[in-house]
Amino acid sequence: MYAALPDEYVELQQTVRRFAQTVVEPRAMEIDRQNDYPDDIFKALLAADLLGLATPTEYGGSGAGTLGLTIAIEEVAKYSNTVALMLLLTRLPALPILIGGSEEQKNTYVRDIASGARRASFGLSEPQAGSDLKGMRTRAVRDGTDWVITGSKCWMSGLEQADFYTVFTRTGQDGFSCFIIDRNLPGVSVARVDDKLGVRGVNTGELRLDGVQVPESALVGEPDQAFKLAMLSLNSMRPIVAARGLGLAEGALMYAVDYMGTREAFGAPLTSQQGLGWMVAEHAAEIEAARLLTYRAASMIDEGAFGKAAVPLLSMAKLVATETAVKVSGTAVQLLGAAGYMKDHPVEMYYRDAKQLTIVEGTSQIQKNLLAQAVFDRTLWWD
Repeated sequence: MYAALPDEYVELQQTVRRFAQTVVEPRAMEIDRQNDYPDDIFKALLAADLLGLATPTEYGGSGAGTLGLTIAIEEVAKYSNTVALMLLLTRLPALPILIGGSEEQKNTYVRDIASGARRASFGLSEPQAGSDLKGMRTRAVRDGTDWVITGSKCWMSGLEQADFYTVFTRTGQDGFSCFIIDRNLPGVSVARVDDKLGVRGVNTGELRLDGVQVPESALVGEPDQAFKLAMLSLNSMRPIVAARGLGLAEGALMYAVDYMGTREAFGAPLTSQQGLGWMVAEHAAEIEAARLLTYRAASMIDEGAFGKAAVPLLSMAKLVATETAVKVSGTAVQLLGAAGYMKDHPVEMYYRDAKQLTIVEGTSQIQKNLLAQAVFDRTLWWD
């Protein structure tokens, strides 16, 4: 599949690769050090027409689909997972609206994300409701024709930059609902901004909702029916998160190999050391395996396969690519020796950034649970 990408995707890949090399790479380490939102990069993404890659053309996007966005994120993640997250945030908050929203919602909110007119963030997790969504406490109750929402959401990426939030709440006895919440509504506030280990520059924090009143038109889909909507949205994001890991692993290994070519030990270049070569070879194979899983998963989403039956293959891509990112970035630090531990080189940044990917949008352990269950019930089987 890697060799058989259609011409339009190859062209996209080359275009974003040039963008990443000329725009992203020179800024990547500075963004990490300063930990300030790179508005110049956002403007560059907008100018390059990359904010609406996965958005259907009828809502102002490019219509490149999940595969197109996956390819683009892979390229920018070779240098900055912060910029990769900026691209991811053009998709994640929009997905519930695209899957279950009204035409008015799509033409307003999804279109605005694609055009850069508005930025968005996605609110699902709470301190006691990360992997266990049934522990959610944020609640929406009816008030005439409106809804009143009270609670908080944590670990929301792009929180301070967002103009609106796609938020999941409890409704009724056991139901879940999804709402679009404009940031400027009374009762909406940023309670805290987190100090993160990695992926710095796009902040993460806690959103507080104190009796926020929204109209019925803010409800995405049917009331009490949004648990499936959340699962479908997360399923659809698996290859996109995988692409962040894939690109990071590629970038870390390429940097380490370039560095090895400049260093000698025991009278010979590091690239002549067989033990080090074996490490590089194993990671190269792991990266290519992760690429095939990731591209296949992205193509499945574009074909409409993101329901329960597709979960094992989608989870596999996320699991393998993100864990590969952790392994390869760790090796990259090791290959540079003491230099790898210093902020003079980006490999320590890759190492910090990689760990986030095994946690967000379904931890590695959750992916393994899903895969194991698929094998046990023969959903994933080979005869």
